[in-house]
Amino acid sequence: MDLRRQMIERWPAKWPVRPFREPAWARQEPTYRECGPALIDAAVKRADARSAGNWFVVGAARDIGGDKPIGFRVGGQELVAWRGADREPVIGPGACPHLGAPLGQARVHCGELVCRWHGLRVGPDRPGWSPLPSYDDGVLVWVRLDRFGGERPTDRPVVPPRPAGDVAIDAVATLTGTCEPEDIVANRLDPWHGAWFHPYSFTRLRVLSAPQGNDVADVDDRFVVEVTFRLAGKLGVPVIAEFTCPEPRTVLMTIVEGEGVGSVVETHATPLGDGPDGRPRTSVIEATIATSDRPGFGKAARIAPVLRPLMRRASARLWRDDLAYAERRYALRSGLC
Repeated sequence: MDLRRQMIERWPAKWPVRPFREPAWARQEPTYRECGPALIDAAVKRADARSAGNWFVVGAARDIGGDKPIGFRVGGQELVAWRGADREPVIGPGACPHLGAPLGQARVHCGELVCRWHGLRVGPDRPGWSPLPSYDDGVLVWVRLDRFGGERPTDRPVVPPRPAGDVAIDAVATLTGTCEPEDIVANRLDPWHGAWFHPYSFTRLRVLSAPQGNDVADVDDRFVVEVTFRLAGKLGVPVIAEFTCPEPRTVLMTIVEGEGVGSVVETHATPLGDGPDGRPRTSVIEATIATSDRPGFGKAARIAPVLRPLMRRASARLWRDDLAYAERRYALRSGLC
């Protein structure tokens, strides 16, 4: 018996970090037989059939402040966001109603925007400019675009279940790719690629169950995955996670067994509209919300401002690879390659 096997067998079962053995990358068990294109396409169609109530994720709640506005686009519409005097988000058209100046470059004064071109004040109570419905869920901010969404509007967005309790750390990463939301969703609904495409983060990945066909009950519409999150070298954290789609543009990963039960990763795909080349742009807005019942996690939560950049960096690294995957899927679907 070699030393590594002895170490694995004697490792305390209660420790969340465990040593592991793995084959060389090219000697992993192939997964292409399990993830047929029809299976993934059916999962995307089931997600698309759900309603979002015309709500779209804008970005991280902490990025929208009351000191200056943020300009952005959703569905080809220019928008602006800031926080009013009551600290609630205000979102509306991004062009000044006077001469079309970009309100993303305006200044906030007493909860209203003051246009830098001619000093026109813009706000919810000012004539000529109407805010859109918005919602702050504590981690993300959403906007409702009824004309673009085309669905029956709802009062609130479909916010996925999140960790219960007060001790949690959240971080939000945002990247943009040349693709459509369905390409982002299709990527996340293909867990089989994890250990092949992201060997620096995942190992010993096995899909335990996957929904089959188009007619699947909501309670059964989930992918269950056993995976080890690699920390360093041959040390990792083994968990079991579920992937579900609460609405068309959101994929939710929830840890259901192992360290951090209840922790989630929400991947939201927000269509921005066409770029200068006429091709669609989509933002991936991914919120990682971590929790743990271990006593030491409470201490870690107190240094959340230090941990958030590390969490964002980890998400961004994965999505730089996965956006290439999503963009490739879009290009193939569109006959661009």
